[in-house]
Amino acid sequence: MSSELLDALTILEREKGISRDVLIDAIEAALVSAYRRNFNQAQNVRIDLNLKTGTMRVFARKEVVDQVFDPRLEISIEDARSINPNYNVEDVVEMEVTPKDFGRIAAQTAKQVVTQRVREAERGIIYSEFIDREEDIMTGIVQRLDSKFIYVSLGKIEALLPVNEQIPNERYKPHDRIKVFITKVEKTTKGPQIFVSRTHPGLLKRLFEIEVPEIYDGTVEIKSVAREAGDRSKISVHSASNDVDPVGSCVGPKGTRVQAVVNELKGEKIDIVKWSEDPVVFVANSLSPSKVLDVMVSESEKATTVVVPDYQLSLAIGKRGQNARLAAKLTGWKIDIKSETDARELGIYPREESIRLFDDQVNDDYFDEDEME
Repeated sequence: MSSELLDALTILEREKGISRDVLIDAIEAALVSAYRRNFNQAQNVRIDLNLKTGTMRVFARKEVVDQVFDPRLEISIEDARSINPNYNVEDVVEMEVTPKDFGRIAAQTAKQVVTQRVREAERGIIYSEFIDREEDIMTGIVQRLDSKFIYVSLGKIEALLPVNEQIPNERYKPHDRIKVFITKVEKTTKGPQIFVSRTHPGLLKRLFEIEVPEIYDGTVEIKSVAREAGDRSKISVHSASNDVDPVGSCVGPKGTRVQAVVNELKGEKIDIVKWSEDPVVFVANSLSPSKVLDVMVSESEKATTVVVPDYQLSLAIGKRGQNARLAAKLTGWKIDIKSETDARELGIYPREESIRLFDDQVNDDYFDEDEME
């Protein structure tokens, strides 16, 4: 082993964070295997690396016995004492067996071990970096595409964007810059593998954290997100401070904050509603832009019956039921929508305790991205 290699180990320890002792141990173990493989030897051997001189020697280790059965592993007491009269039975004798041409094999083996350990260390560093970024957002560059994945460069590693995590009708080409949400970081035999998404509700939440300072500093909290990626989403927001309008904070001056999120999601429409711990108010808010006349709650079934004006029924349900479906996801409550006429015929409306939300402020605590147009 050359002194240059020892210098290289010192550099690796400093730049890659790999302990030189760990590398030395790995090289010694690899050299033992190389010796046995290349010289067809089965005896126990020890590799001695002299870190000062850069030299290497191979020692065969044999147990001292009265009667030898395997000369590769054992040595007689007589032969042992001819080497050193102080040897006794069960002692271990070491004899140098360094082959003349072992230096070339040793150098090649050491290079392979160092390369492998450096690769493992780099993989470990990348894994440690990205495991802490699960459920976070990153900007990547599209590298290439195939039928299963879009491969996105995140700098040190290439992430996988599966087909089912891509926004429908969204098209990319190499070198496009996109924001992605890290859903999973796995440690595999080939190194860390990163999976990302463009459809995950967490992407919408992180985008608002970037665009809205009040969310980033905790003044405004995103309570829930319901998303049908590429089409429409709803988010509910809340502020513990009465001086802060959570919906207005997310919208921004002239809608600039929400529009930045919409642009990143290629035109996905976003409804922003005010969260409330009162399910009557929250469910009514979640169905905006539809007006709501009454909300009847069944706590045991986690279900609500909502009454809306006849002319607002289709708006409340939404195209293909989307508005009602997103509202149910957002609130966590089952929502059954009735027109005012049907509710009257069923005798469930009006009630004496009906809350007339139609003229209440509830419906003002809402923002629809369409209203900006």
